Amino acid sequence: MIRPVAFGFNAQTAESNAFQNRDDDQQAVQQKAVEEFDGFVSVLRDNGVNVTVINDTPEPHTPDSIFPNNWVSFHENGDIILYPMQAENRRLERREDIIRQLEENFAANHVIDLSRFEQKNEFLEGTGSMVLDRVNKVAYACLSPRTNAEVLKAFCDYTGYTAVTFDAFDQNGQAIYHTNVLMALGTAFAVVCLDSITDASEKELVIKSLQNVGKEIVDITFDQMNHFAGNMLEVKNAAGETLVVMSKAAFDSLTVEQKASLEKYGKLVYADITTIETNGGGSARCMMAEVHLSSLGN
Repeated sequence: MIRPVAFGFNAQTAESNAFQNRDDDQQAVQQKAVEEFDGFVSVLRDNGVNVTVINDTPEPHTPDSIFPNNWVSFHENGDIILYPMQAENRRLERREDIIRQLEENFAANHVIDLSRFEQKNEFLEGTGSMVLDRVNKVAYACLSPRTNAEVLKAFCDYTGYTAVTFDAFDQNGQAIYHTNVLMALGTAFAVVCLDSITDASEKELVIKSLQNVGKEIVDITFDQMNHFAGNMLEVKNAAGETLVVMSKAAFDSLTVEQKASLEKYGKLVYADITTIETNGGGSARCMMAEVHLSSLGN
């Protein structure tokens, strides 16, 4: 997780991200964001999660650095993958020193750099663009200006994943910018806003793909999606217990029945990150780049 030094509304990403809204006092936004970030980290650590916190740097200016899952992913076989980003100021978030720091504690194999696709204006923004079923090696992706089919194919060619692609739209008919705001996968569950997948055959494809691997589908509404209920992440703590992590806004939007469904698979853990959600257009899952590399301490 990246602790921000200059978090704020990013005009370069706002056109395609309908979840972003600018607060008037951007100086106050940074202070509130740091408080929310630190509170979120504390919640995770209090629940036994091993969190590596890396401080952002004042220069270059990277207002979205708090969302590292878009530029990097870490895989069980030791691969580290770097991704092509649409916004030019988000490309500056890719930092070799962060990779080097993680290599002090985790076994890395080699780095696969897909950022070359930026030269062709083709993008794939990590586990924002893709929601990965790591067990069954399926990459779910709603295609958008930030999620290009050719780059997705390159990812699948490198990793052995199979892509399930579809188009998705919000209640106003705008293309949803990242798959991980409408869908979250756990080992045995899938949270998804099925109403956002307007093509009947694509919707059926997604449903069957999830059902074929035995996942219980928890269908969320547009309103719940807009409160980031689709932006969850299943994690394991140091004791091996499963947690389902989300924001307070997401938790509060869920029905009693939906919470009961998810609680079958793990403890629901949440934190208030309202300022980050409002100005950044991302939520809890976006703030966590999960490390599936083997620990050197094991």
